[in-house]
Amino acid sequence: KKDDAADDTQNTEDADKAAADNVAALIDAIYVQERTDETDAQCEAAKAAWDALTDEQKAMVEGEEASPEYFGLDTGDASKDDPRNQDDIGENELLVVSFGTSYNDSRVNDIKSIEDALQEAYPDWSVRRAFTAQIIINHIQARDGEKIDNMTQALDRAVANGVKNLVVQPTHLMHGAEYDEMCATIDEYRDRFGSVSIAEPLLGEVGSDATVINADKEAVAKAVTAAAVKDAGFDSLEAAAEEKVAFVFMGHGTSHTAKVSYSQMQTAMQTLGYSNVFIGTVEGEPEETACENVIEAVKAAGYTKVILRPLMVVAGDHANNDMAGEDADSWLSQFTAAGCFENVECQISGLGRIADV
Repeated sequence: KKDDAADDTQNTEDADKAAADNVAALIDAIYVQERTDETDAQCEAAKAAWDALTDEQKAMVEGEEASPEYFGLDTGDASKDDPRNQDDIGENELLVVSFGTSYNDSRVNDIKSIEDALQEAYPDWSVRRAFTAQIIINHIQARDGEKIDNMTQALDRAVANGVKNLVVQPTHLMHGAEYDEMCATIDEYRDRFGSVSIAEPLLGEVGSDATVINADKEAVAKAVTAAAVKDAGFDSLEAAAEEKVAFVFMGHGTSHTAKVSYSQMQTAMQTLGYSNVFIGTVEGEPEETACENVIEAVKAAGYTKVILRPLMVVAGDHANNDMAGEDADSWLSQFTAAGCFENVECQISGLGRIADV
């Protein structure tokens, strides 16, 4: 009888693992950057299989990219978002192109808020949305049933609706790889419209070296610093400095030539007299923006308290995990482990929700 019980237990464990592994494989299948004719069905299949798991089985889901968090992490209410994938566009379309985020609250606060502001400013134009990250589009579709157009879908929709004048407004921070890829896709469609205009990204033109700053960079520097100071409960940046508080804004970083933009943002802060503001990047490119180098810079300047905040339009995965996560390699953990700061806090807030931005 003991053997029977052991067999039953083993059989149950095997069945649990098989069910969890099946879901992991289905998640990995949609964790891809290319949309196919199968994508919609694959998204549905992954969610249905996940919903059929027990709580114990859900905890066992582990794959190349899959984890229990793919469907299980609560990122807010997707129904508050608007995918802006409607037809009936008319002749004038303002297409807002974003990398995207699967964090529902951040999508509403950081991306939808920009789209809403544009619609309010241009009531005679139809504001529509495209995301460039298919991985994120699939994640939102599978988990929440919300369908967001990728670039090709959005441009095909514009053509099918007879749009004559297309204005594209990216929510990208800079002229990086994402921006280049977006422009290349739009170029393939140019002859299908009467006119096509592509707006600058948030930080404007790149400029030749770290000393070159422009009005866009200065405006963003002022806006994000003001928001951070206010959220931290200080009346001014100077008041924070007197209490030995430094603000560290964490960007993504890039190997693209546009990486000089981060150095220019540091120059912009210095030019504005913001001596307790430091710019860092997750990727550590440019080099002086790597976490350990920023820690040294803050320490050398004599600040003992640190407030971390993303220098990203969206407070999504990077803000929640690379900056504020519990892992030893998050910025919060690294600043804390440095042992030279009495207090390290995080503000998880994207640039997209700041009215001035």
